[in-house]
Amino acid sequence: MKIQDLRKEGIKKLKEYNIDDSSIKIDMLLQYLLNISKIDIIVNSEKVVSEEVKEKYFENLYKIVNGTPIQYIINKQEFMGHDFFVDENVLIPQPDTEILVEETIKVLKNKIKNLKENDIVRILDICTGSGAIAVSLASYIEEHYKNNKIEIYATDISENALSVARKNMVLNTQESNIKFILSDMFEKVPKIKYDIIVSNPPYIETNVIKTLTKEVQIEPHIALDGGTDGLKYYRIIAKKSYKFLKSEADLLLEIGYNQKENVTTIFEENKNYINIKCIKDFSGNDRVIKMNLK
Repeated sequence: MKIQDLRKEGIKKLKEYNIDDSSIKIDMLLQYLLNISKIDIIVNSEKVVSEEVKEKYFENLYKIVNGTPIQYIINKQEFMGHDFFVDENVLIPQPDTEILVEETIKVLKNKIKNLKENDIVRILDICTGSGAIAVSLASYIEEHYKNNKIEIYATDISENALSVARKNMVLNTQESNIKFILSDMFEKVPKIKYDIIVSNPPYIETNVIKTLTKEVQIEPHIALDGGTDGLKYYRIIAKKSYKFLKSEADLLLEIGYNQKENVTTIFEENKNYINIKCIKDFSGNDRVIKMNLK
């Protein structure tokens, strides 16, 4: 079969199953299997592929039909301008989370601006997963700050997730200062004071997970499940994080589009946090809650 025939048949099959972005996913699969660029798919459309490639193509095509995210097949997702390795042990980084990283970078810039000679800025990333947040911050720091005055700590309850995060550190940074910690939330976090705590915790309601698309349901539930009301981990963060933050330090959290009021209330009732604000994502949905320690 020719490349163009594989592409045409693949797009048709995905559309039959009402799978979104069918042409994008097929092009990603062809690029991966043939090790070519997107433009090469068009330029070499008449090229006949080997039987081995054809077999792998249809094998992976049916994985997509059955709900496997294309990112898990090609082991790659773009985030903050970098390619991240992803597999079934981690959530696939989403564009909305870039808002959280960008807001954290704004906070970091202010910290650096006011940094005293012997000070160190310490950042803690809770529930790091693929390491998308921590590694993106580390890459930004390497590019803009040529010193060792910034440390990043990143935790996750899953050793398999941390293995993926370490791989992404190697892929996307040169000599990063990230310290990865196997920990259930704050359980084994070093008891030092941090300038910034950032987190994209599990925040989907337990009963809602089963209503999500097949693709999302294949992602690790431990990284999705925020308890009965989706707020379990925000309560833990509100209860624990102030003990790890410096005075006037910053706390930034990703939230679900409908969680602004509930999450804000959790932190207001705690009395340890001030200047609670919400930032919207690219679609105009509430996405990041940002605050300071009192």
